[in-house]
Amino acid sequence: MKQRLQSAIIAVGLLTSIISWSQMTLPPSGNNQKSEVTQYMGIAKVTITYNSPDVSGREIWGKLVPYGLTNLNFAKSTEQNPSPWRAGANENTTISFSNDVVVEGKPLKAGTYGLHMIPGQEEWTVIFSNTSTAWGSFFYTPADDALRVIVKSTPGEFNEWLTFEFVDRQQNSATARLKWEKVSVPFKISVPNGDDLYIKKLREEFVGPKGFAWQNAVAAANFCANKKINLDEAMGWLNAFINPPRNVKYFPLYNSKGNVLAAMGKKDEADALMKEAINLPDATAGQIVNYGRTLITQTRPKDAMVAFEVGYKRYPTASVALMGMARGYSANGDNKKALKFAQDALKAETDPAGKTAIDGMVKKLEKGEAIN
Repeated sequence: MKQRLQSAIIAVGLLTSIISWSQMTLPPSGNNQKSEVTQYMGIAKVTITYNSPDVSGREIWGKLVPYGLTNLNFAKSTEQNPSPWRAGANENTTISFSNDVVVEGKPLKAGTYGLHMIPGQEEWTVIFSNTSTAWGSFFYTPADDALRVIVKSTPGEFNEWLTFEFVDRQQNSATARLKWEKVSVPFKISVPNGDDLYIKKLREEFVGPKGFAWQNAVAAANFCANKKINLDEAMGWLNAFINPPRNVKYFPLYNSKGNVLAAMGKKDEADALMKEAINLPDATAGQIVNYGRTLITQTRPKDAMVAFEVGYKRYPTASVALMGMARGYSANGDNKKALKFAQDALKAETDPAGKTAIDGMVKKLEKGEAIN
């Protein structure tokens, strides 16, 4: 009985100790609200987490936030080891990368880093530290640096709250930017193998349920054709449906294969395939006309006219097919015949927006102007 009582007293003591050291859920220190911003660059994901102070009438640069390194007189921050700015408030500002990236032309591995900065009147140093769980910059040491890059600050509009954002967003790159008061500090992030990441993901998906849908093969192959990458494998994805034993004969599949052949530089093979494609049973007037318009952009007006004629023969009353003929004649220099087909298309069109568009082209042709 005595032993049980002692055990209970010890348990209560441990619980009391845990409770006494656990922090209550309260607003952040200094009311510097926690913020987070995420940007995808293709598949790669970048997230910046920070506490956001406000200006509150204070002089920020060179005063509240000193230029250069500063002795904070605490922990590891000394005269011998002065500290950078924490690029925010409270605990470490962090930046996380799901994949390897390049920052301002320098490589950085995937992971989470403490984000610090050394402010300057124009030139700033952005620091990515392997330590990301500290409070502020009190525990910063250069030995923990994963990367340093030097950037130029720029003047900007006034921002009361410190804010991170992403601008110049492209598939494989974006610029992260800190904004506070009237200063902006940008640093460019890029994914050096962004297209390869997509190819890797596509390969993974083709061995699962997604690989059984021909529509997915079309989308994947068109991506490769547009980028002019991984073309042999893209052809294999399509042929898995087009060739025996499946023998799937749909316009989108043939059109995608034509795109891949064209990207390979096999123009004659692509042309032969597309002549077959525009005669497939499922080929719509819009698809046929779009192919003809593609040929016009390639400065092949005579070839385009052949495609438009196929569309008109198959869909003689469709406004889109009639406009295909108008575009074909106009591309070949016969605006008089083009006008006749455009006027017929205007009569056949039932959509108000479509009528407006066609009417505009009719007016141009009446003036003798080309419409492509």
